[in-house]
Amino acid sequence: MIVFSQLHAQNHKITELSNIFLYLVKNREMCDTETACDVFFEYSAKVKEHIELVDREICGRLISYPDQSVKNTANRFLSGSTEIKRIFNQYLKEWCSEPQRRLHIRDHEHFLSETEQMFGLVLDRIQRETEHLYPLIRKLEEHEAEAA
Repeated sequence: MIVFSQLHAQNHKITELSNIFLYLVKNREMCDTETACDVFFEYSAKVKEHIELVDREICGRLISYPDQSVKNTANRFLSGSTEIKRIFNQYLKEWCSEPQRRLHIRDHEHFLSETEQMFGLVLDRIQRETEHLYPLIRKLEEHEAEAA
């Protein structure tokens, strides 16, 4: 059984961290602060953790479902996860040093633009999960409960 309260809590935390970080880094001087870096690296860890949980617990379950449309939905989300991870890893290589937990911003405007795009991609993914994936898994769980 999927724990939706955990998924919603993760979504809320990711959204909160995203909003805080984007607010902070609009001011160039804030980008180099320890606080901004802490928020950023917590955000990064939460995004990775959330995507792994969704892929493993929801998509992993849906991919083995007998209905082809359910499998297709799972495949679309897994494909999206792969793409988000690829883009996110490129973003991380460009703008930060994970071992040092530091941001490396050479061009603030470019950094801000890429950060807004990256964070927007993650927030769009969360919205698609909430609107499409979670209702689908709830519906399937209800059908399984009725059949039992």
